[in-house]
Amino acid sequence: MRLVDAATLKAWIGAGRELAILDAREEGEFGHGHLFWAVPCPLSKRELRARALLPRLDATVVCVDGGEGYAEKLAAFLEGIGATDVHVLQGGTPAWEAAGFVVFTGVHVPSKAFGEWVEHHYGTESLDAAELDALVKAGTDLVILDSRPMDEFHRMSIPGGVNVPGGELAYRIADLVPNPETTIVVNCAGRTRSIMGAESLRQAGVRNKVVALRNGTMGWELAGLQVARGQSASYPPGTPASAGLALERATAFASRTGVRECSRAEAEAMRADPSRTTYTLDVRALDEYAAGHIPGFRHAPGGQLVQATDQWIAVRGARVILADNDTVRARMSASWLRLMGGWEVFVVTDPLSGQLETGPWVPSLTHTPSAPVVTPEALAKETGVTVVDLARSIDFRAGHIPGSVWAVRGRLPEITGPVVITAPDPLLAHLAAAETLGARVLEGGVAAWRAAGLPIATDRQNPPDEACVDWYLRPYDRNSGIEEAMHAYLSWEIDLVHEVARDGDAPFGAW
Repeated sequence: MRLVDAATLKAWIGAGRELAILDAREEGEFGHGHLFWAVPCPLSKRELRARALLPRLDATVVCVDGGEGYAEKLAAFLEGIGATDVHVLQGGTPAWEAAGFVVFTGVHVPSKAFGEWVEHHYGTESLDAAELDALVKAGTDLVILDSRPMDEFHRMSIPGGVNVPGGELAYRIADLVPNPETTIVVNCAGRTRSIMGAESLRQAGVRNKVVALRNGTMGWELAGLQVARGQSASYPPGTPASAGLALERATAFASRTGVRECSRAEAEAMRADPSRTTYTLDVRALDEYAAGHIPGFRHAPGGQLVQATDQWIAVRGARVILADNDTVRARMSASWLRLMGGWEVFVVTDPLSGQLETGPWVPSLTHTPSAPVVTPEALAKETGVTVVDLARSIDFRAGHIPGSVWAVRGRLPEITGPVVITAPDPLLAHLAAAETLGARVLEGGVAAWRAAGLPIATDRQNPPDEACVDWYLRPYDRNSGIEEAMHAYLSWEIDLVHEVARDGDAPFGAW
């Protein structure tokens, strides 16, 4: 591996070459300070993430961290799986900051900053919580659409809201809101997904008055209003009756932004091209994807893709090919990716014309370990066993096996006696077990334990906030200072536009 200094890396970013900056820290650590275009590739999940983020192993990669030495370990792993142009940022993020370059806090920063840019650029209209509350109480003809995934909506929502994730909004809006006189209010937890959802409808040519709820559910609570919890109202499944109109609208938006089209055969040829990095992503809902998708296409629901590009796309200057069933959602997502800048974006025009693959996407591993397994029923009868749970820290808080220990792979505590490892992803559990002498894996994980009717413990304090290195805590994930964290988060989002301008490496709108 080779070292690269901060000034050289800054020049590489500006040159527009194919380049991936992978941060080897856990996502909570990453969120406390990182480069703008850095993408989290936690050392603990390297086998599960690296190949998805680097579909072409000859691309230039720079590994970074906070100076802890994780970057060197990630670089060694990448070279071990065949990456040929791997570098480590000398001195890590502290050296980048010392060189006078901007360090960003938070997660999904490019996407969040892009959302703020969209509001400024297009003049997206918004209203605050008090204004919306007054309209609802006055009986105004309006609909509240929540653009987040269902799990976030279920946790907290604006009363009367309906869950329509951002990638579905322009596709389904004519069915959901047939009256052009109805005001459409789009919300999320904070700002940017509200903005992107509202502006998607505006760019699609929806005739209704469309506004974003300023500051989302956080602003609603800060205004002293009560959120709803446990709601599940959503859009009707299946193809909307107005899909033809949605296609016209999405095609016009994609044409304005320079989205290109390709056939399945052309997509396969681009993916096989050894000279360019190509990502192939299916932007539909998970159940649609699992029922049948183009072989090799990874699931990336459209709204989340645009608002969390760093979960799927690492290489700047790469090609991105999107697919769905009838190109509507792919065209909408592709248009926003084009406006974010830095990628050549295509939509597959004949996505269902050939053989389809079913089920979930599975990461490509050079070696799949297989540790001994134990069933939940058998484990429940054992004594003296330490169960180590590798779930996300916030998910461990919400439900875990009584007496189990939360940990991050590679940072397991010292344990004497027999060990059983569990993780939501069985591959992660087996990878960790292979590194732990004598460890077994819980078959089916905590989900199987729960399904067997065995007891589940919950504890919002375990692990404590300061130990959640794997997850950048959102304000409402915290155990103290929640209101202050909400104010800080909303101010952070608003200020991103200025920080991005100071950084100078975001080509928003310059497609």
